Amino acid sequence: MNAPTRPPLPGKTPTITLAEFARRRQRLMRGVGGDSIIVVPAAHEQVRNRDVDYPFRQNSDFLYLTGFPEPDAVAVCVPGREAGEYILFCRDRDPTQETWQGRRAGPDGAMEHYGAECAFPIEDIDEILPGLMENRRVLCAPFGRDEALDQRLFGWVNRVRAKARNGVRAPHEYVAVEHYVHEQRLFKKAPELRMMRHAAAISCQAHIRAMQAARPGVTEFMVEAELLHEFHRHGTEPAYPSIVGGGENGCILHYIENRDVLNDGDLLLIDAGCEVQGYASDITRTFPVSGRFSDTQREVYECVLAAQHAAIEQTRPGNHWNDPHDAAVRELTRGLKDLGVLKGRLDKLLKDHAYRPFYMHRTGHWLGLDVHDVGDYRVGDAWRLLEPGMVTTVEPGLYFGPYSEAPKALRGIGIRIEDDVAVTRDGHEVLTAACPKTPDDIEACMAGDLPGWT
Repeated sequence: MNAPTRPPLPGKTPTITLAEFARRRQRLMRGVGGDSIIVVPAAHEQVRNRDVDYPFRQNSDFLYLTGFPEPDAVAVCVPGREAGEYILFCRDRDPTQETWQGRRAGPDGAMEHYGAECAFPIEDIDEILPGLMENRRVLCAPFGRDEALDQRLFGWVNRVRAKARNGVRAPHEYVAVEHYVHEQRLFKKAPELRMMRHAAAISCQAHIRAMQAARPGVTEFMVEAELLHEFHRHGTEPAYPSIVGGGENGCILHYIENRDVLNDGDLLLIDAGCEVQGYASDITRTFPVSGRFSDTQREVYECVLAAQHAAIEQTRPGNHWNDPHDAAVRELTRGLKDLGVLKGRLDKLLKDHAYRPFYMHRTGHWLGLDVHDVGDYRVGDAWRLLEPGMVTTVEPGLYFGPYSEAPKALRGIGIRIEDDVAVTRDGHEVLTAACPKTPDDIEACMAGDLPGWT
């Protein structure tokens, strides 16, 4: 197998144009129908403690449709409205607040820089939005997610109903906007794939940096700091809390304490990725703290790697969502027999799900603006067919934790290998292929001997 090539250094961050955001809104309006009104709120800032907030992260549906980065805004789409179909309510300019908290676009900035056809201060929404609802049959919004928003939506509807004697009709059909937006988000267009390749390239470099920093005696959080350094120097943020688990900690699927010291002879499992303008990457690599796999560790690693290769091979158009998982499970079960963990006929072991004590999660999830992205996995009762533009992770693993019934020599080994895979017309593209993955490449990279990696 050829050695991985150095990923291109992330240069200028790709962008999503205003025209692309406008096309997304047009597709949404066509899907919902011409006599509808669509309301999509931004996220709110969340208090961490006293007067300190958590770092703000925009609502993914709102970000997908608008690209507007500020909290406490509301996007409204009114198909066919002559004065402008896309209306944005946002925070008004405020010199005092901007002195303390940072700049705001304000309604003028929302129109000038973010493509809003009309924009108003958020304080005016109670006065303006009911009028926009008049004579619209369908109200499309994220019902049931935010009780305060639900109350406001139906309060606005009731204000329109009160005008019935004047011949004004209020919306009487209520549709979940997620049904339409999430179906769009499942299929990535070219600008989104460029964004995800950019995030993948940065994350590959972060994993390389972590591999070359790990050694006995350093702590998990010191290795995490190397990941964060690489993310932040490219102006990105983690797409999710990084998992940096040495030894038995690698057997804890969502381990994020990252406090322990790394020991000679242990493996280190790192599950980490950055997001670029909301678009996530998600990579897991497992490597020896000492820089060299033991024979047993290498044997388990090769088993997981074979499962991942089999799963990636099944990630192609026309196969269904579960085909990669089935392929991975077959290889893992075969490997568990070879390791002496399971005994019996392969088909019988598969039928009995004998692998589950050692592989308790599925092989992938959709990836996009959310690290566990939106989109249905089934259509009716059937697994969804894979189509070009879908992006999924492929991440088989084996976990022999301290309570495992595996042979003693295997206990404490947790291995997961994860890549991001886009379905293409002809097969697939592994967005994270540049991150070293074979045992030989990992050892060479850690030693600084892999061509292209120093």
